[in-house]
Amino acid sequence: MRAEGRRIYLGFVGCRLNEAEIERLGRQFAAQGDKLVRDPSEADVVVVNTCAVTNEATRKSRQMIRQANRAGPSACIVVTGCYAQLWPDEVARLPGVSQVVGNTDKDRLPALIAPQTERPLYEQEPLYRDPLPPGTLGRTRAFVKVQDGCNNHCTFCVTTLARGPAHSRPLEEIVEEVQLLLDMGYQEAVLTGVHLGSYGHDHGQPDGLRRLIEALLTRTALPRLRLSSLEPWDLQPAFFDLWTDRRLCPHLHLPLQSGCDATLRRMARRTTQASFAALVEAAQARIPDLALTTDLIAGFPGETEAEFEESLRFVESVGFARLHVFPYSARPGTAAARMPGHVPDAVKKERAAQLTALSSRLWQDFQNRHIGRTVEVLWESAHRAASDGLLWSGLTGNYLRVVTTTPQMLGNTITSARLIGLTNEGLLAIAC
Repeated sequence: MRAEGRRIYLGFVGCRLNEAEIERLGRQFAAQGDKLVRDPSEADVVVVNTCAVTNEATRKSRQMIRQANRAGPSACIVVTGCYAQLWPDEVARLPGVSQVVGNTDKDRLPALIAPQTERPLYEQEPLYRDPLPPGTLGRTRAFVKVQDGCNNHCTFCVTTLARGPAHSRPLEEIVEEVQLLLDMGYQEAVLTGVHLGSYGHDHGQPDGLRRLIEALLTRTALPRLRLSSLEPWDLQPAFFDLWTDRRLCPHLHLPLQSGCDATLRRMARRTTQASFAALVEAAQARIPDLALTTDLIAGFPGETEAEFEESLRFVESVGFARLHVFPYSARPGTAAARMPGHVPDAVKKERAAQLTALSSRLWQDFQNRHIGRTVEVLWESAHRAASDGLLWSGLTGNYLRVVTTTPQMLGNTITSARLIGLTNEGLLAIAC
């Protein structure tokens, strides 16, 4: 007879890949009979998947570990992820930490810290179907990790050190996982990876990502498939022909990092203003209502005022819907940390503020252009009761946040909605 499972709390800091990993760990814990809980104070075991991409990410990782220890001082805290991989001794000294698991052992983590006796397959299946307490990680969108690691050598990035070289999961395994998620009731899957565009390259398939997408669209009835971040040099214009299948969400995140060619060269980014603009033009021509987002670093070493102004002008001209802005953060072991010409913090902060203001303006314009249209919304949750029903919130395929008030139960459904205005909570809609 198997011992009663443990109570597990899962937390993460950082990117969609970290979220995908924590969701998969949740399913693995549930399959071996452990119970997932909403709060670390209820847990026997706390698992924190950390991030180290910036100084702020490591600070937030430490903060989450300390908060978990205060909430449940008797819990066993297990720390994994990039912060744990790069600085395991530092992590091990944090209060309450009993085990540090590097990225290379992350997939085996449930077996490393939980009872080893497995349930029969027929007992595992219902646990896989409903492994998470309501509201823990959501049930509308699932994040699916399809590859890990990166072969790029961007001078600012610590990810290659933390994750190692690029390696892809087998296509059949991913198709099976997405079908399982569909059977569990998920309406959307988001494909994630450190270097998603390199999927299949380690198996001699330069078009591996295209093959994977085609397999998922052909072999499953998943209502929505979304892609996370894609490096621009991995894509050719013909790739965007995939969007003739409307289940592929019209949302692309193409990290630019800088709009100045001189800065891009110092970053060792394999793109230029001209090539990036041509790629965006091809995408916009093939994907109706495309939401194009990007990452930008403010104050990279050696960035002069003239370079920043050039970058700002280019970014404004591209047609982005939204920008994710990060002041440059020196990471130990990277080439950029050793470069001359580090920009003062006050200047980085001011440049980041200018880019953030531009992002707010672009995002408001993008949202306003959709007022009056009828869109398809995947409704995620009801935030509060209103006098005439519940206030529901959801996302369109091109990542617009939409809210509506209705007495209907819309959760985890996709319905048409007419957009009638813009509020602080998102675009206001009337559900059709």
